[in-house]
Amino acid sequence: VQLQASGGGLVQAGDSLRLSCAASGRIFSTYVMGWFRQAPGKQRTFVVRISGGGGDITYYADSVKGRFTISRDNAENTVYLQMNSLKPEDTAIYYCAAGDIQAILAPADSRKYGFWGQGTLVTISS
Repeated sequence: VQLQASGGGLVQAGDSLRLSCAASGRIFSTYVMGWFRQAPGKQRTFVVRISGGGGDITYYADSVKGRFTISRDNAENTVYLQMNSLKPEDTAIYYCAAGDIQAILAPADSRKYGFWGQGTLVTISS
């Protein structure tokens, strides 16, 4: 599957952004979809994942819980990340990823995701 992330930009603290990740392939609905981010000079970290197969079970990193919401539209082969109450520390390149059942059990392990998008830059000014 090929992934294309979009929606990044420069906003002020407290603003909102919605990222999109469009996927190719006819079995998108079966994939576990995740978002990771990489801040300047830091390692890539887990943000959130949503299960596939119609379950849409979500799991969030503590740092974004209550502010970010992941959703998916299987008819459009797209996963979204709604980001509210953005903070300067949310500044990063955001990557979408697709994985199999292993990403359910270990959502924060990037090795469980076999497909990655190219990333979209989110910059939050204070």
